[in-house]
This record gives sequence, structure tokens and C-alpha cells, in this order.
Amino acid sequence: MADEHKHEESLPNSDPAVEIVERESLMEKISEKIHHKGDSSSSSDDESDKKPSSLKSKVYRLFGRERPVHKVLGGGKPADIFMWKNKKMSGGVLGGATVAWVLFELMEYHLLTLLCHVMIVALAVLFLWSNVTMFIHKSTPKIPEVHIPEEPLLQLASGLRIEINRGFSSLHDIASGRDLKKFLSALLGLWILSILGGCCSFLTLAYIALVLLFTVPLVYDKYEDKVDSYGEKAMAELKKHYAVLDAKVLSKIPRGPLKDKKKD
Repeated sequence: MADEHKHEESLPNSDPAVEIVERESLMEKISEKIHHKGDSSSSSDDESDKKPSSLKSKVYRLFGRERPVHKVLGGGKPADIFMWKNKKMSGGVLGGATVAWVLFELMEYHLLTLLCHVMIVALAVLFLWSNVTMFIHKSTPKIPEVHIPEEPLLQLASGLRIEINRGFSSLHDIASGRDLKKFLSALLGLWILSILGGCCSFLTLAYIALVLLFTVPLVYDKYEDKVDSYGEKAMAELKKHYAVLDAKVLSKIPRGPLKDKKKD
């Protein structure tokens, strides 16, 4: 009887340890479930993050643009100037162009006359300054030596050569009759340019183009989603009208055999 009583007393002493172990196992299972849910939620979040990016890649952009506006403009210092990344430089370029347009277009000043007058004033001031300093016993002014660096000129010439060759290639493709759409677009652009040339001078056209370069890319970059949505609708309407024109007129024009382009 004493042994049985001792055995019954020993059982309650072992129960708390068992309960602690069971609680620990339950806590571990609960934490595993929580971690599993967190991993699944993070994976679902990743999938949800991927979906908008895939949708964004399918968003319509004007002229099939896939790069930012800054990269389209070249991505260098000229692009920074046109996008107003450096406001002082951009304001200086636009202000200088405005002053030149006012002088040569509104005041009808001639370029050679302006250059000669500026050189006369600059040389006279420097000559007098250099002689006056000899009488008042002061150091002569340090006139900086101007040298045109070779590398920027070579880069500019190389860029112009690439763009001119690209333009000649486009004109060759248009003249060869391979793409009727390009041919009609070129005729329309030249016709509009001839009308503008009859209304204003070349200098005014260049100044308008410069002002557009300083304003249109910046505004488009700020409101590109709205502009692209309107552009998509406009392109859809143009395609409809072009399809009607093609069915009624262009498809009935006889064409000669076209040579296939050489494969690289």
C-alpha cells in the first residue's frame, strides 16, 4: 500500500513537465504556421508586384517609345539642358537664343556686323586697360588664351555624320518606293514645312524649334500618361482613316515589282 501511495504521489510531479513539453511543441507548430503564412503572403505580394510591371510594359507610348524621354534625347548634357536638369544652364541657353532672335529678327541686325562691333569694343577696352595699368603701376590684365579642344569637335562631327547618313538612308528608302506610308508622311511634312517657310524666316523657325525642345519634352515627361492615352485614341482614328484611304484609293494604284531587301 505504501508503494502504491508513493507511485500515485509521483504521477502528479511528472505531469507539469509533460505539459510544458506539449505547450512548447504547440508553440512551435503555431510559429511554423505563422511563418508559412507570411511566406505565402510575401510570395503573393511579389506576384502582385510583378503583375503591374507586366501591365506597365504593355502601356501604349507615343511613337512606340520604350525608353524615358531623357534617354530619347540622348541622355547626356544636351538632354539635361532640354529637360531643365541644370536650370542655370537651360535658362542661359534659352535666354541667349531669345536675345539672338530679337537682335537678328526683330531689330534686323546682321551677324557679321554684330561680331565686328563686339570685337571692336572688346579690343578697345582691353587695349586701353593694358596701357592704363602701366601708368598707375598696376599689374596688366590677364587675358585668357582661347583654344578650341579637338575631342568635342570630333564628337560633334561624328554625331552629325551619323544623323546625316540616317537621313540620307531614310530618303533613299522613301524614293525607292518600298514604303508608301513613309512617302506620304514625307510629302505631308515637306508641304507643312513649305507653308511655315512662307510665313516666317528660317531663323524664326529655328527659334520656334528650340523653344519647343525646351518645353514639349518637359511637359510630356510630367503628363506622359494623359498624353499617351489621348495619343492612343488619335492614332486609332488615324489608322481607321488610313485604312479607308488605302481601301478606296491607294490599293487601286498600280505598282511595279519591288525588290526585296537584302538580308544581313
